[in-house]
Amino acid sequence: MKIGITGGIGSGKSTVCRLFAQRGIAVYDSDREAKRLMTEDAALRAAISARFGAGAYTADGALNRGYLASRVFTDSEALADLDALVHPAVKADFAAWAARQLSPYVVLESAILFEAGLEHSVDRTVAVVAPFELRLERTCRRDGCDRESVLRRMAAQLDDDTLRDRADYCVVNIREEDLEPTVAELDRRFTLEAHHRRHDA
Repeated sequence: MKIGITGGIGSGKSTVCRLFAQRGIAVYDSDREAKRLMTEDAALRAAISARFGAGAYTADGALNRGYLASRVFTDSEALADLDALVHPAVKADFAAWAARQLSPYVVLESAILFEAGLEHSVDRTVAVVAPFELRLERTCRRDGCDRESVLRRMAAQLDDDTLRDRADYCVVNIREEDLEPTVAELDRRFTLEAHHRRHDA
């Protein structure tokens, strides 16, 4: 069974995923894996180079993040093209990875679970939400950046109300110590459901 966990910037979705990992659940960080695939997956590299030019990669073969960012941040069509190349590669990689895992269920962590259509790759979805000001404050503290740049990043993501409506479960993250029992309850629920699915299969 596959669980998708999402949440806006500063919501604490990574903290929630870490708590699942501490309970022995395998977690797939789609953001990190997308970056890895953009460097290691030969077909994806070729497609990115074809669309964005040789400058997409440095001479030593590393992904030229600055170059790509400058191309996609100002051009929504270019961003859509990049997503159309990267998202299917992530979906396929996640499916292959999930098949190798031994935990009763697995977690897919993605900031853009719904935007990327990744909710179709999972059985249940969990949205991690937090009060707006708290998210702002957390992100400024974590990334050492100003409010304006964080506000811009938040504006580009789905808002908490939309996430709440679309997800199967919602975790409100105000104090980290309160997350433990919430994650423990979800873990119990998902383990039980995974167990039933296996027996029904």
